[in-house]
Amino acid sequence: MFMTEAFESLLRFAENRTSSLFETAYRPMAKEAAEPVKELFTDLSLYILGAETTVESAVLRFFDSLFPLVYSRLINPGITDLSEDYTECLRLTRQDINPFGRYSKNMVTELSKSLWASRMLSQALSLGIEVINTTEHAALTKECSKALVKMQYCPHCQGLTLIRPCVGYCLNVMRGCLASVSELDAQWREYISTLEYLTNEMAASHDLETALTGIRNSINEAILHAQLNGPQLSATVSAL
Repeated sequence: MFMTEAFESLLRFAENRTSSLFETAYRPMAKEAAEPVKELFTDLSLYILGAETTVESAVLRFFDSLFPLVYSRLINPGITDLSEDYTECLRLTRQDINPFGRYSKNMVTELSKSLWASRMLSQALSLGIEVINTTEHAALTKECSKALVKMQYCPHCQGLTLIRPCVGYCLNVMRGCLASVSELDAQWREYISTLEYLTNEMAASHDLETALTGIRNSINEAILHAQLNGPQLSATVSAL
C-alpha cells in the first residue's frame, strides 16, 4: 500500500509539473493539452500497477494527440476551427512525418527502464503481501495445536507457572508446526533477492523520480523541435 501511494505521489507531482509547462510556456494550447497530459499519466500509472499496456503506446499516443494542438496553435495559429476530421488527420500524419524528431522516441527510452523496474517491484510487493496473508492465516494442524498446548501449559500442572520451555523444545515444536510452509524457504529467499535487485535498479540508473520529472523537459524539447521545423511541417502536411 505504501509503495503504491509513493508511486501515485510521484506521478501526481510529475503531472503537475508537465501541466505547468503548458500553462506558462504554451498558453494558447494549455486548456486543450490538459486532457492528453492527464491521459498520459493515467496510462503510465496503469502500466506501473500491472495493466496490459506499454510505455511506448502511452507516450506515442500522447504525441499523436499533441501534434494537432502544436500544429494549429503554435505553428499555424491562424487555424481557428479544428474539426474532428482534421484533428484525426493530423494525428495520423504525426506517425508519418515525425514532427517531434528523436524526442518522442527518447522519451520512450528514458521512461521504459525506470517504469519497468517500478512495475516489477509493484507486482512483486503485491505478490509478497498475498503470500504473507496466506501463511498468516494458515490453519494449525491438530498435532501442532496439541504440541503448542503441551509446550505452554505442561509446567503449570506441577505449579511451575514462571518456568518457560527451553529453546530446543520450542524450536522442535515450531519446526513441526511450520513444516507445511518450510517448503517456501528457498523461493522466499529468491523473492527477497529479486526485491533487492529491483530496489537497487530503481536507486541507480532507473530512478523513477528522475524519469518522471524529466517528462516536462522532454515534451518541451519536442515542441521546440516542431516549432523550429514549422515551415517544413506545414508544407509536408499540405502536400498530403
